[in-house]
Formats: sequence, structure tokens, C-alpha cells
Amino acid sequence: MIERYTLPEMGKIWSEHFKLETWLKVEILACEARTKLGFITIKEFEEIKSKAKFDIKRVQEIEETTKHDVIAFLTNVAEYIGPTSRHIHYGMTSSDVLDTALAYQIKKAGELLLKDLNQLKEVLKKRALEHKLTICVGRSHGIHAEAYSMGLKFALWFEETKRNIERLEAAIKSVACGKISGAVGTFDHLPPQVEEYVCEKLGLTPEPVATQVVQRDRHAQFLTTLAIIGSSLEKIAIEIRHLQRTEVLEAEEYFSKGQKGSSAMPHKRNPIISERITGIARILRSNSIASLENIALWHERDISHSSVERVILPDSCIALDYALNLMIKLIDNLIIYPENMIENLNLTRGLIFSQKVLLKLTEKGMTREDAYKIVQENSMKVWQNKSLNLKDELLKSEEITNYISKEEIEEIFNIEKMLPNLDYIFSRSIEKI
Repeated sequence: MIERYTLPEMGKIWSEHFKLETWLKVEILACEARTKLGFITIKEFEEIKSKAKFDIKRVQEIEETTKHDVIAFLTNVAEYIGPTSRHIHYGMTSSDVLDTALAYQIKKAGELLLKDLNQLKEVLKKRALEHKLTICVGRSHGIHAEAYSMGLKFALWFEETKRNIERLEAAIKSVACGKISGAVGTFDHLPPQVEEYVCEKLGLTPEPVATQVVQRDRHAQFLTTLAIIGSSLEKIAIEIRHLQRTEVLEAEEYFSKGQKGSSAMPHKRNPIISERITGIARILRSNSIASLENIALWHERDISHSSVERVILPDSCIALDYALNLMIKLIDNLIIYPENMIENLNLTRGLIFSQKVLLKLTEKGMTREDAYKIVQENSMKVWQNKSLNLKDELLKSEEITNYISKEEIEEIFNIEKMLPNLDYIFSRSIEKI
């Protein structure tokens, strides 16, 4: 399913052609560095640069014999260049090419994901401001708690998206790390200047201490960051799924003309996008676990990580890119039902004001324990009898009215006085200067 929806930019980065193109770029840059150091003549380098190319089908054909992808690639490149190809891959090991090129691919993919996250952040900000004053009920344990704001839900997700941007920026910086230091990372056959030159040209940093590979904690940081972002998306998706439940219906995914919800029941309008995002988050978390397993390699290197990364890196980047774009459209087009929110807010007939009553009683001199007992007793009456409401029960209680006047009780239950510090919360987040 994901391949069907893959955005062309992300799909291109993880294509076979882009990978081999990047391998060739690494090899040519290494030759260019050695040319600048005097190991290759300018004429030879110009010949290498002008003739260097590859053919994917030919590389695959050679690999059938060599059983080694980099050797197959180098053999095909040499077929185009001729004798001067002796300078290609000089003093390098396969992982010099593989890991440096992979770092470049991840960096490019990460930049696309950052673009997605920034778009999500902006659409969340827009919806937060739009629904700042849209009052709904806040829930804890799934049970009505106190008044909340739909705008605050969007603001909460906005703040988490900002943190995810910071996490991803840090992860990209860590993983955008190359190495051109030879078989076990000791520069025995190449001067360090070659590595420095190649990495600088590709926008990477050199691995300070390498073995044959760039260390895999870097890749694990990147993939666990993608998993965290996926979990944040799932958090939003689950909230939307709950809000779209028939008996709640405070928000709903956009349902386009001609869309069908069920093959059996024509009335159905299902939160299919949120459910799809929830599923993708599971894949991202699973892949992150595999990346953690890749950290421990034998001695200076084995290739147990390689087959894993061929799956988890493109899959996670493509899946998250897809999920983020789904979420951007979902939030932007999310249908909000303020009337249903007020109706649900009143379902418990004033019980959401119980803490205000409790605090007012303590302000008037009653102990917290006594105040809690009295308010809870009256609340349980209302909870169990749908014909009652808390305000009326309090007005009938002498224990309450001995401490709080009728006017004060009316003020406590004034719906217009809810969320007095909403502006303050927004001022340190969405409207922060």
C-alpha cells in the first residue's frame, strides 16, 4: 500500500539508481581529492570524470558472478573508464563507499521529513488559533474531568511536533557522518585529507574514530527518532479516532463525495486515515528495535547490519513521509463539531465543576477532607440519577450553603468563566513572540 502512495522525492532517494549514483559521486570525489594532493594527474582525473558511469542491469549481471555488490559496481564503472579506472577505489574498502553514500541518502531523506514536520507544525498552529475558544470536555482515564479547549489539543500537538523537529535535526546531524579511512579505519593507504574533502563536498562530517564502518548507534538514533515521531502521529490519530466515535462525535475525518465507509453498511463514516497512521507507527517502532540490534557488531565489523538496513531505512523513511503527509491533510480538513462538544460537556450535569466547589469550601474554612466528602456524596447522587444536576443538589444542601452563598454557587457553574488562563497558555506556545 505504501509504495502506491510514495511521494516521488522520497522514493527517488531510496531508488537503486540514486544509490549507485551516490556511490559514483563518492568515488569521483575521492579521486578529485587525490588529484588535488598530487596522486592523480589532472588529465587522468578529467578522463575519469568524463567517462565514469554505470548501468544498473550490467551491475546486477556482474553481481550474479561476484556475489559482491560494490565489486560488481566498480567492475562496471571500469568498463566505461578503461585503464585509468585503476585510480578508482584506491585505498578504500567497500564500507567507505557504502556508509558515506548511505549517510548522504539519510541526510537527504531526513531533510524531506523535516519539511513535512514543519508543514504539520504550521497546520496545527492554524487549527489551534482557529479553535482556541472552542470549549470541550477534558478527559482523564477516558472519563469526563474538567473543561478543556479544542485549541489546546492542537497546541499540545504543535509543541510535540516542535520537539520532534529538534529531535530529527539532532539525529540527522549525528547520522550524516562519512568515512574514507580504509579497511579498519586507520588511513593506512589514504591520507585523512581525502576523507575530509569527500565529506565536506557531500555535507557530511567525518567519523572521528571508525572501524571498517560508521558506528551504528548513529543510525539507531535516527530510526528511533522516526519511531518517536510515528508515535506522536499515532497519539494524534488515536485522539481523532476517539473523538469520531458515534457516541462522542466531537471531530471527524473529512468524508469526500463518493467515499464509501463499508461494503455492507452504507451509513458508515470510518476514521480510516487515523487507523492507517496508527498501523504505520507500529512498523516504525518495530524497525527502530531492529536498528538497536544493529549496534553490536563483531570486532571491527561484520555485515549482520547490512541486510537489515536495506529494509528498515528506506521503509521507515518512506512510511513516515507518507504518514506525515496523511496527517497534514487530515488535520487541515478535520471537521470540528462545537455544538456536540457543549452537549457532551453537559452530559454529567455539572459534575465537571466539582473541584471548583471543593476549593471554594476550603477557601471558606472547611477542611479539605470534609469538603471532599460532602462534594463527593452529592456528586455520586448526580452520577447515579440522570434527573439530577450538581448545582441543584448543592443549593439544597445546608452543609454547602452554610459556607457558600447561592450567588457564589451560580458563579462557580458559570460556563463563561471556564478556562480563565487560556490566553496565558497560548502566549507561551502558539502566540509566543
